[in-house]
Amino acid sequence: MEETWDETRVRELHDDLVDLYGPAERDGEHGSDADPGEGVRQLVTTILSQNVADENTRRAAENLFSTYEGYDAIESAPPEKLAEVIRVAGLPETKADRIQRALSAVRAETGGAYSLAFLDAMETDAAKPWLTDIKGIGPKTASVVLNFHFGKPTMAVDTHVERVSKRFGLVPESASNAKVHDLLDELVPDELKYPLHVLLITHGREHCTARSPDCENPVCTRYCTCGGC
Repeated sequence: MEETWDETRVRELHDDLVDLYGPAERDGEHGSDADPGEGVRQLVTTILSQNVADENTRRAAENLFSTYEGYDAIESAPPEKLAEVIRVAGLPETKADRIQRALSAVRAETGGAYSLAFLDAMETDAAKPWLTDIKGIGPKTASVVLNFHFGKPTMAVDTHVERVSKRFGLVPESASNAKVHDLLDELVPDELKYPLHVLLITHGREHCTARSPDCENPVCTRYCTCGGC
């Protein structure tokens, strides 16, 4: 009989992943926007990271922030020029449009400042819809900004997290990405949302890959239901 998932079992999964990979540590705690541009930088960089490898995200961000002196210059840049600057990140025209739209929304909300500090004072269930109301900002991008920068309890679901969660039965195989976000936000304890996100990504890269998964590990043996296991 397949076991059901509850908080206790999620904590056991986290502990088993820690035993396999070591603990997932935050690079730094934020929880505020003392430097007004840092939250916005996280948002812009996360848009750049959509559907692209980390190295290309890094290169695109370096190009962007070395080309333009401030967010006002990015927002007002000719779209075709901005797209060329970030081309290495892929989907350059789409991402240029999303970045400018996001910057415009932030400026309008704050009355002229490029700062996301106002999100820190909002409850997660209000802050997340504020971000996803911006066209091109999905639940993953919103959750990355809110969890990574502000430490808010929402779990970002990338392709690795979604694949492993479905194979482990944490969420239904048929669930959409948006639904997976909702289900994991409800199931995973708040303090585990960041570390479990990181550990599931690591497991998806190291063992539970999309093709030819390597199931010879204690975590897959205990939790996975994929064909390889």
